[in-house]
Amino acid sequence: MLNVENMEYNTTRNHLIMKEYGRHIQKMVEYLLKIEDKETRQKNAYAVIELMGFLNPHLKNVEDFRHKLWDHLFLISDFTLDVESPYPIPTRETLKAKPQNLRYPKKYPRFNHLGKNIELVIDKALQEENPEKKQGFANSIAYYMKLTYSNWHKELVHDDNIQTELSSITNGELEFNNKPFVKHRTDNRTDRDDYGSSSGRGQYRQNFGGRDNRGGSRDNRGGTGGGGRDNRGGAGGGRDNNSRNFKKRY
Repeated sequence: MLNVENMEYNTTRNHLIMKEYGRHIQKMVEYLLKIEDKETRQKNAYAVIELMGFLNPHLKNVEDFRHKLWDHLFLISDFTLDVESPYPIPTRETLKAKPQNLRYPKKYPRFNHLGKNIELVIDKALQEENPEKKQGFANSIAYYMKLTYSNWHKELVHDDNIQTELSSITNGELEFNNKPFVKHRTDNRTDRDDYGSSSGRGQYRQNFGGRDNRGGSRDNRGGTGGGGRDNRGGAGGGRDNNSRNFKKRY
């Protein structure tokens, strides 16, 4: 018969401070607090640190993971463990102090569809004194503006509109001299002519006229040739002619 009086329940145990290390590590730390000899307590503290690192191998990927293990050791002991640590010994105030609230960056861009970063690039371009670098800034800004318009509006925009908007933003101080090419997600053309002539558009559009050529394609029902797949009215030898020859021979 089991001795119920010696059984230990979680309701009778003390609070588990760090659940990721388990009850046994906490009992070992409680045993360290009872050791009177300082050297023996120090050696056992190093052993407990090694065991804590073995039980949590994911901490090895964390920067200064041994420093974190020592902080956890003092936290489990409720900051009452008297051992020497290779790192600064933490206190209850330092570990449980609440960090200050981060201030949310309040930036109000003048052009919401372009964002705040493009304004910083434009300001830097306007301050540039070298004309070649300034022209390079203008070309890059125009390319970014066209790319943003294509991503958000799902359609291409003409270069004249980009130049008009860039002039209004910079008061006519920046003008791009190249043609920014942006490959639209629905545009599979390999040439760089975004707005070509009607002949170019005709080459781009696929020719769907040969898909249903009743005169000599996949379904040549009324054709005169004999090489179709289903030449029901043709003069050549199709599937029907082969079946007749088969019946005559057998």
